[in-house]
Amino acid sequence: MRRLIAPCSFKFREKASIVLTELHPAPDAEARAGALAALRRRDHDATHHCSAWREGVPIAAWGADDDGEPSGTAGGPMLRVLEGAGATDLIAVCIRWYGGTKLGSGGLVRAYTEGVQGALAEADAQALWEEVWALRRGAILVGPSQAHLPFSLFGAFPDLKVLDQGFQDGLASVRFELPMGQEAGLERQWRERSRGGGIQWE
Repeated sequence: MRRLIAPCSFKFREKASIVLTELHPAPDAEARAGALAALRRRDHDATHHCSAWREGVPIAAWGADDDGEPSGTAGGPMLRVLEGAGATDLIAVCIRWYGGTKLGSGGLVRAYTEGVQGALAEADAQALWEEVWALRRGAILVGPSQAHLPFSLFGAFPDLKVLDQGFQDGLASVRFELPMGQEAGLERQWRERSRGGGIQWE
């Protein structure tokens, strides 16, 4: 996943409507509300301020608002673009000034989709992302004579971080964390290396 580190924008015209899309870092509800309120004040003459947002690593919450557009034509399509981009801790706001020509449901979906895609492309061009990982913690327990065995495996997982090691109920223990999605590979290799051993996941 990736997290936005600075605001960016993208503006285009769809028939007679002007669409301005802004992306803002927003790790929580307070930040989202603040960004949206500021844009509403600044562009108070706009017809709609539609929005979509995602929060957390891993994603813990998300939402979308059509702001008066026909249901499902604005916020939902915007959210799907953010999901596809693997973006988190941000809010996307599409500000539309109606120009007198109706876009229709299909046209609205295309316009709001294009708005967020354009803003994401701007963020890419300006290198406004940082990579973030959802981490999973686990522990391996082995007999004292095999305390070295987990470490002979960890080298194959460069993103794995050892948190602590010690003894528990007469067994050597090592706690670690690694990016989510790598658990199955680690379990498979540990099973082979330890001849059937398991991992305790937190």
